[in-house]
Amino acid sequence: MIRASVIFSAVLLSGVALVAPDLFAQQKPSAAERTEIKAVISRQIKAFRHDDAKEAFSLASPGIQQTFRTPEDFLRMVKTMYQPVYRPASVTFQELSVIEDEVMQAVQLSDSPGAIWIALYPMQRQSDGSWKTHSCQVFKAASVLT
Repeated sequence: MIRASVIFSAVLLSGVALVAPDLFAQQKPSAAERTEIKAVISRQIKAFRHDDAKEAFSLASPGIQQTFRTPEDFLRMVKTMYQPVYRPASVTFQELSVIEDEVMQAVQLSDSPGAIWIALYPMQRQSDGSWKTHSCQVFKAASVLT
């Protein structure tokens, strides 16, 4: 229940960010940066599809890497807890938002039975200017409506 309300709050704030972007300090990333963010997430999902733990892990932020320590542990966690991200049937990028100075990329996923999921990816800019995924929150799309 708490997780659902946190996710609903994130989605609600995402909508606020779209309506009133000047309420948030950080500007939305440029078109080139948005393209790069989508490419990072796409590459990570592709790595999951191919069980390429090293590639998927390399696209995660240093904090995520420190938490899971090895590519194999990271892949095992995704496989166990994030099945829609691990093996999506389809992937559709939604609007990118900036929420409280955090860049959030929403991605709509479907699984093989046809359920629709939303994955929220907080993205982290690295000191070299590249982008990394900094976690992922996944929930069934219908749970927002209930």
